[in-house]
Amino acid sequence: MNSMYFTEEHKAFRQSFRDFLQKEVVPFIDKWEKDGFVDKNIFKKFGEMGYFGLNYPEEFGGLNLDLFYTVIFLEEMQKVNSGGFAAAMWAHTYLAMTHLEKEGSKAIKEKYLVPSINGEKVGCLCISEPFGGSDVAGMRTIATKKGDTYVLNGSKTFITNGVYSDYLVVAAKTAPELGNKGMSIFVVDRETPGISATNLEKLGWKASDTAEIAFDNVIIPAGNLMGDEGKGFPYIMQHFALERVIMGVNAHARAEFALEYALQYMSERKAFGKTINKFQALRHKVADMASEIEMCKEFNYSIINRLDKGQYVVKEASMSKLMSTKIADEVIYECLQLLGGYGYMEDYPMARLFRDSRLGPIGGGTSEILREIISKIVIDKKEYKPLT
Repeated sequence: MNSMYFTEEHKAFRQSFRDFLQKEVVPFIDKWEKDGFVDKNIFKKFGEMGYFGLNYPEEFGGLNLDLFYTVIFLEEMQKVNSGGFAAAMWAHTYLAMTHLEKEGSKAIKEKYLVPSINGEKVGCLCISEPFGGSDVAGMRTIATKKGDTYVLNGSKTFITNGVYSDYLVVAAKTAPELGNKGMSIFVVDRETPGISATNLEKLGWKASDTAEIAFDNVIIPAGNLMGDEGKGFPYIMQHFALERVIMGVNAHARAEFALEYALQYMSERKAFGKTINKFQALRHKVADMASEIEMCKEFNYSIINRLDKGQYVVKEASMSKLMSTKIADEVIYECLQLLGGYGYMEDYPMARLFRDSRLGPIGGGTSEILREIISKIVIDKKEYKPLT
């Protein structure tokens, strides 16, 4: 652990959270992977322990801690070997809840953020669409103002927690003729008539419920608009930096977990009269992987440090996700190889790690989109500025 960023209090938190996961989560992971969703009771237990409120204001039940507690939260969840479980937790905490806290009115925060922090309500963030994907500005979902309500029509897809969440944070066009300047953000109760969700079968992340969601004349109170009408696009863009560095941290953590497992296996597996960690070809491969993981960690920690100080880190966060997810995929591929035939067996963790990791370069902005953003910054000298 890097003492430059982590205090004794951080270390104590890591150990207590690790113990909590071993007791309350690990015994149920295989069941949740098979069921395709995480039991709602674990959200309540997370809430009771304060894990959903780490960096949220005390006013709403949070702990107002620095972002390195969030780093620990993310890293330790990757080590239970269920990308789906981890995604269900962090998508609730850092996707849906971020919008509630940053754009929600006091009434919205009391109704949705407080029970989200204590684990009584689970949220999801609805941005991607069947015909949109990474093209956020091209979304087709419409919210039409009618009196003191909005009428929502359209669809979203690839939504983590999309089947079983209690509320949805939804991006929709309120002025379609204005393009991305006509987009707004709403919070919508799950029970509202006209909402339907279809579970999607995935390659990995089996424990998270992922949905395609349809909105058919869904009536939303005008008070459920978050922030200013027409500011939805910059709100989304503003929070992408946090999402991307979160996925970067997830990536270096799962790569580290994979390498630790592979090293343990190599220390026990014998071939030609000696353990396979004595073969130079394999040792050098481990050296390369360990070096790449360490570089990702140091880079990601530095970005978290800057983010924690309120700096705008779009370029660095985009680089974090691009490179960390790429390296994680490569490391896990090589670690699976180090286990030989056992790496391909479901009884060993590497097969699930391999599947779960593959979403890294896709979700939260594909690697192709990130390269274009970075190209604009580096080549075209484009400046991304925070919303004021």
